[in-house]
Amino acid sequence: MNAVAWRGSIFVVLLVLLVLAEWRWPRHRGDPDRRHRWPVNLGFGLAGALCLRLLLPWLAVDAALWAQHHHIGLLHLWAVPSWLGIAVTLVALDLLIYAQHRLMHQVGWLWRLHRLHHSDLALDASSAVRFHPLEILFSMGLKIGAVVALGAAPIAVLAFEILLNGLAMFTHANLALPARLDRALRWVLVTPDMHRIHHSVLRDEHDRNFGFNVSWWDRLFRSYREEPRQPQATLPLGLDRFRERREQRFDQLLLQPFRNK
Repeated sequence: MNAVAWRGSIFVVLLVLLVLAEWRWPRHRGDPDRRHRWPVNLGFGLAGALCLRLLLPWLAVDAALWAQHHHIGLLHLWAVPSWLGIAVTLVALDLLIYAQHRLMHQVGWLWRLHRLHHSDLALDASSAVRFHPLEILFSMGLKIGAVVALGAAPIAVLAFEILLNGLAMFTHANLALPARLDRALRWVLVTPDMHRIHHSVLRDEHDRNFGFNVSWWDRLFRSYREEPRQPQATLPLGLDRFRERREQRFDQLLLQPFRNK
């Protein structure tokens, strides 16, 4: 199986498992409106994947293969054990995604791309793929640059991509974890309750908890928020704009970054 097949297969299996878990143990009481939201969210996931394949000559794993073949990158300058190279790659790429995420909130034109993700009026596993194709292209460009600069091993890059996809679905899931388990996991991983705060309609809450995989970066760089003002079960989600049904259509969302509103 190639990298795309591995990622696709794991994505489908995890999505099914999380949907079943969300149905059995929901955390948020809002209307999930899957009939309207899921075609849009999954449509953006498909559109992003197609743009990557059609518009970029490389993806991150391809870049790693090229760097390995030509012995390019920092990890090729030192004779580090393979396990250490993999660990460095996983940590470095996760820090890159955290930094990119903060940047998307702080730079005006990047926020216009990213706000499509935040305009989802509910939150579940499908929200993990609701990104504008231009944001997907931007993110992949950053990852390709980082992979080549590091000289990251292809297996490490593939592992990171699988972890990123899987944990993104987990953190966006409408899933109730036992309070004790949530507190324990937060010392290492981003949990659904932790990330749901990031999707609060309140600006000072959705400008917190930027991590996708591990929670360390939010704690280290002082962007961590433990609890929202309102209870998790009734926390208002989305943005204070783009809330009408018409504005949640695929075509309107695709054009959203280019609108003045």
